[in-house]
Order: sequence, then structure tokens, then C-alpha cells
Amino acid sequence: MDRYTTLAGALRERCPELELREQELMSRHTSFRIGGLARLMALPRSRSEAVAAVQAAMELGIRPFYLGNGSNLLVADRGYEGFVLKTSGMDQVREVNRRLRAESGIPLSRLAVAAVDRGLAGLEFAHGIPGSLGGAVTMNAGAYGGEMVQVLTAVTFLDGEGNVVTLPAEECHLTYRHSDFTEHPERLILEAEFELPQGDGAESRAKIEDLARRRKEKQPLEWPSAGSTFKRPQGYFAAALIEECGLKGLQVGDAQVSEKHAGFVINRGKATCADVLALTERIKETVLREKGVALELEVRTLGL
Repeated sequence: MDRYTTLAGALRERCPELELREQELMSRHTSFRIGGLARLMALPRSRSEAVAAVQAAMELGIRPFYLGNGSNLLVADRGYEGFVLKTSGMDQVREVNRRLRAESGIPLSRLAVAAVDRGLAGLEFAHGIPGSLGGAVTMNAGAYGGEMVQVLTAVTFLDGEGNVVTLPAEECHLTYRHSDFTEHPERLILEAEFELPQGDGAESRAKIEDLARRRKEKQPLEWPSAGSTFKRPQGYFAAALIEECGLKGLQVGDAQVSEKHAGFVINRGKATCADVLALTERIKETVLREKGVALELEVRTLGL
């Protein structure tokens, strides 16, 4: 009996309501629609289930991989011989002392709407970002001039020792696509708190609609992808560099540089992880050779 079989048995005993899946196909859980089998996956619906699952894994020397919406993730074709904890069932939001608190698994689109419904402004930029709150905090997600760091006030997480900790946002050190959680993948974000100003509901909804229209016009939303493939190099825009190198439409297998937006690598149907990696390497090599700029993947990888 291996550790994952032992862990599955322990979790079924401790948390009989916790949903567990063995040999789960990861392509079902990523926006790229790419990835092989994960050895074991837990899908908690509450903080208590998540904490219990992590603590049980720690007792066996297993470090879980934390997954939200899988919108910024590329999983190996061979899969992941490990334990995945998917937080999408942890999606509650509430208002406490005029501050918005939300669990880490809530999609950003729902969080933005929840804020608007309460007459709060400041999260409209997040509506079109396809990730969940936990990933957004980890990567300091942003779009159209807005970033999580601008509105975040505190983060509650489970640390690597199994303790629940709450830190003010400034102690989480959010910078461009980075935070302390990037450096500490053993930390599971449970909840985040926001301080948002009172807003005009009609104005906020109009802003959300405008941003959605602009995204649809400019981004290849009709194809599976992981969003922006590369981080923004200092002083440049990755998409512009890629386009200037004549790489729009470049294809390896079913992975392609979008002809609509060069900053996106898309899955045209049956792209593999190997296809995406080969394509991104060609992009990086070409941009470095022709522009002298080193591109860095924004997409996270698992199982490589």
C-alpha cells in the first residue's frame, strides 16, 4: 500500500463527507484542457475539511498541490504522482464590519459581482480574470490598471506547520505577479479580506460590461488557454515583442500562438503539454535572439 492509498483511507475515515478522486484526469481541471492523471485529489467544501486534509497529508510526509480554477496552470502529459487539493468548493463570501471576506475558491467573476451587489466598488477589474481568489492573491492578479494589492487588506492561510495564520496584506509583499505565497507553495490560502469604497451599482456594472467587451474583442476567449503566457518584461510588452518577431499563428502540434493576441498560447483541440513547452521555447529563443529580451513564463507548471 503506497502513501496515497493510505492517505485516501485516512481521509475517508476522518472526513467521510470529503469528496476524493483517485487517478483524476487533470485536463478536466485546467483552462488549457491539458494534463494527465493525478494520483489523488480532494475537493473540500469548507475550511475544516481543507485543514483536515492538509494535516492528514502532512502526517504522511505528503505536501499537497493547491489548485483553484486551474486557469494559470500547465500539467504534464504524464500527469502528477501526488496529492491535489482543489479549493473550488470553498466559495463563500460575506461582509464583516464593512469589509468583504471571501473564501479562496471563489471565482473572481463571482467575487466582483458580490461586491457590486453590496454597493462596493474597486473589484470590477477582476471580473474578467478567469482564476479563483487564492490564485489571484498568490500571483497578485491584475488587469486594466487594477491589481489585488490595491484592495486587499488581509489574508488567512494554513502554514507549513498546519497552523491557521492571518496576516495584513502589507506583510504578504504583493508585487507584480508575485507574493510571499509564490515563495511558500506549502501555504494554503483559506480566505482574503478587502476594504472597498462605496460605489454606484449601475456605474460598476457598466464598467464590468465594458471590460468584458474589450476582453472579447482582443483576447482569444473561444479557445482553451492559460491566459497571458509570459510575464511582462520590464520596459516591454510580451505580446508586442512576439508579434514583432512574426510569431503570430506559429504552431507546434495543436498549440498555437493566437492570431488574435500574440500574448496567448492556445489549445486548438488536442494540444499536449509537450506541444506547449516546445512552442514556448521557440518563442523565447526567437524573442531573445531578435529583440534581446528574455521572456519568462507566467503560466505555472505541474508534474514536469
